Amino acid sequence: MRRREVITLMGGAAAAWPCEARAQQLAMQVIGLLESRSPGTIEYLLRAFRQGLKDTGYIEGDNVAIEYRWAENEVDRLPLLAAELVRRQVAVIAATAGAHTAFAAKRATTTIPIVFGISEDPVRLGLVVSVARPGGNMTGINFLSAELVAKRLEILRELVPAATRIAVLVNPTGPTTETTLRDVVAAARTLGLQIQVLNATTSGEINAAFVALVRERQDALFVGTDPFFASRRVQMVHLATHYQVSATYPGRQWSEIGGLMSYGGDLPAALRQMGIYTGRILKGAKPADLPVVQADKFELVINIETARLLGLDVPPTLLARADEVIE
Repeated sequence: MRRREVITLMGGAAAAWPCEARAQQLAMQVIGLLESRSPGTIEYLLRAFRQGLKDTGYIEGDNVAIEYRWAENEVDRLPLLAAELVRRQVAVIAATAGAHTAFAAKRATTTIPIVFGISEDPVRLGLVVSVARPGGNMTGINFLSAELVAKRLEILRELVPAATRIAVLVNPTGPTTETTLRDVVAAARTLGLQIQVLNATTSGEINAAFVALVRERQDALFVGTDPFFASRRVQMVHLATHYQVSATYPGRQWSEIGGLMSYGGDLPAALRQMGIYTGRILKGAKPADLPVVQADKFELVINIETARLLGLDVPPTLLARADEVIE
């Protein structure tokens, strides 16, 4: 074979490779991931989501692509970001940050499948027709975090028996706030506690809330369930340590970084289940036929070192019930 022929053949092969790569890229299914937070705050949850995809045979960058849309804690941006994913014609939307992202995705499309992760009853919120048979284009996971309010308040009282005045920190724009306040007021009445509600929608307002609870001499703090609060957990735990505040949080991710006590669902397990459902939909399953998964594992985590710093003696009965005690 002459040299010119060799060069021609090589050139033809080289030209074919990019075409083949482009064809593979076009053939690869795309997931749209809609998030109200920023990527750096939830990497541990993204790992769990990707593991769920892997469980169903999908690996990001190998045989599936993920288009990420981050609202960076500006929930007003979510409708625009959801609309971008619809225009991108993604195969499925994973709305991973509670009811805000679920509603944004729901309003953006009635045809693209949506897998949500929320913290309270999706039927009451109007996301699905029923838990067993969701109907429509949505299904997902209910973490049940908002439904554990009374239990969390009860455990806080057990851990800090002298507490009678409890500050409740909520995000007034959160879709679960009304339910949280209703349940916490009812539980406080049963336990004989006084409640002061503090609102925060920004980092600065979180700082101001802690100043207010110290000024008003509140005995302990109950942090409501909200994706924004989860993204600011380092700030909250730091402030609680600085002001020597006994606080209860809705998930272990707070206790792991020094928060006193948390009680809630296993969020990584829930995100893994979201990944599994997303993978099943990519394989052809219909959201209407996938029952909403109800979390059935709840973790009580106590940071014993933080308890010591606060001068608290954790009752042995409470330690015995804890799923994990962090030294």
